[in-house]
Amino acid sequence: MARAPRRGGRPRAAAPPPAAPERLQKLLSRAGLASRREAEAWIRAGRLTVNGSVASLGARVGPHDQVRLDGRPVRAPQPPRGHGVFLCHRSPGEPLTDEAQAASAAAPERPALLARLPRRAGRRFIAVSPMPRIDGGLELVTADGALALQLQRGVHLLGCEFSVRVRGELRPEQLTAILGGELDSGEQLHVERCEAAGGEGSNRWYQLAARGASGKQVRQLFERHGALVSRVLRTRLGPLRLERALARGRCRELSDAELTALNAPQVTPADAP
Repeated sequence: MARAPRRGGRPRAAAPPPAAPERLQKLLSRAGLASRREAEAWIRAGRLTVNGSVASLGARVGPHDQVRLDGRPVRAPQPPRGHGVFLCHRSPGEPLTDEAQAASAAAPERPALLARLPRRAGRRFIAVSPMPRIDGGLELVTADGALALQLQRGVHLLGCEFSVRVRGELRPEQLTAILGGELDSGEQLHVERCEAAGGEGSNRWYQLAARGASGKQVRQLFERHGALVSRVLRTRLGPLRLERALARGRCRELSDAELTALNAPQVTPADAP
């Protein structure tokens, strides 16, 4: 029976329910320390303990369990301010992570793109369908491993747009073949349009719209049909567009409305009326 509020006062707030135990690898993923697959490898290697005992696959932990990685305590992630999903404008060749930057022979001029994001958003960011290092444009990243997996599973349904720079003008038969969408592997891209978008000197730009295409697939599609590609930039991913106000090397957090639109069910070409 609910207790009546005190006279002249406010009702006493109910205590929040205790957090349910969750799988150890999910905790590590939410904390931004590793992907779930990496966490499973750590468990198999005996690097994790729960309350002093070596953890096993399938172990579940609650808010009061003591988790350690290589003897160091792992703290449960605090609820972030905002949802921690960022849209980034990556310059061609700019490394996303410190690991990618360390692998580059060039001396770093500044921290990698994701290392410049606010620390409150997480420690380990995951890119959703990242562009190849040589290319750039719109990148979508989050420190929430579960959300990254969810977005990655749905990205093949999203309409995308790319700006592709090639040497010289494409011939009509090349454009027709690109619209066909056939890749080296035999996989078929659903290409909606490919049209000229200007250029200077010997370089020409083309705008390509395709459903579920990655940057690697777009480059391969053009090169398969004889185009000499020098740059591929993603300009749209589903409902998200790379606006002119977002300078290269900068990121911004998605709004709640944008994240809701990104997670909305997508209509596939077969389902379209």
